[in-house]
Amino acid sequence: MSTLFTPLPLRGVTLPNRVAMAPMCQYSAEADGLPNDWHRVHLGARAVGGVGLLLTEATAVLPEGRISPQDTGLWSGAHVDAWRPVTAFLARHGAVPAVQLAHAGIKASTYRPWAAARGGVPDAEGGWTPVGPGVESFVPDYRTPTALDAAGIAAVVEAFGAAAVRAVEAGFAAVEIHAAHGYLLHEFLSPLTNHRADGYGGDLTNRMRLTLEVARTVRDAVGADVPVLTRISATDWVEGGWTVDDSVVLAGELARAGVDLVDCSSGGASPQAAVPVGPDYQVPLAARIRAEAGVPTGAVGLIVEPEQAERIVAEGQADLVLLGRELLRDPYWARRAAAKLGAAPDWPDQYARAH
Repeated sequence: MSTLFTPLPLRGVTLPNRVAMAPMCQYSAEADGLPNDWHRVHLGARAVGGVGLLLTEATAVLPEGRISPQDTGLWSGAHVDAWRPVTAFLARHGAVPAVQLAHAGIKASTYRPWAAARGGVPDAEGGWTPVGPGVESFVPDYRTPTALDAAGIAAVVEAFGAAAVRAVEAGFAAVEIHAAHGYLLHEFLSPLTNHRADGYGGDLTNRMRLTLEVARTVRDAVGADVPVLTRISATDWVEGGWTVDDSVVLAGELARAGVDLVDCSSGGASPQAAVPVGPDYQVPLAARIRAEAGVPTGAVGLIVEPEQAERIVAEGQADLVLLGRELLRDPYWARRAAAKLGAAPDWPDQYARAH
């Protein structure tokens, strides 16, 4: 039997298989962070395609937490209403709908990738002043952020908790906290971007404080049965930055805060990172954190072949695999993989004649 296509229980939810779709921004919200038909069809196609866990794009907990003005959000009741048709469709077709709650920090208010312009979006075009641990911009053409004070930090923590409550109301069965890729929580974690001298900066304990406060708040907000995941950048790939050793410590603390699985990505805190991109390049990060922190992990990054995904899970390097671009290319990857691995894919009746 294929290990990849065995169920994975997480608290009160059981994933039907170990295939997840990684969060990928669509930059397609038309106004005020509201998802629309694009999101329902994009995510829905992967549910019909057999993906067990479907994670939304980075969904902002505050308006200023969006990466671009076209990103989705979950900071109001209107967002709850807009997400409900999406989550209902995903659940109806056998997938577990999950939302990635995010705050972009100093990487906020940027143009979407296919825009003619680059860098920070000005106020006149719907942009805003980002916030972060300090006042340094990520790169020169991004907007200069405002440093969060104690009240601002408390407001961010509260916003994550409130968004988590809305996520459950919107029909999401699991929640992921985005603490990776150089966005706000990762900015506080990494010594490359956190130069504060207060209780949220300096040593590892202080730099982890905001992420752990968010984790505890989200856990309390969603209740005992809803799984909470956290995506981290397990290394910055830069000398003097965040390390895998740090991630092992953080993962253990996240587990004690009620996080059920650590989604192991990497990079994003520095444009100077030398990332050794290749098949399985982040799998050792997930394997080490799983072994040393004793917490379930997800592996992500250039996982494209069914046999590759099967090996990662069967060998205990991770508890599930997250696919990104491969699922953009092929929404039905999971069902094709099941057939290749001998797991008897259950094609929808509407598509059965093709198989």
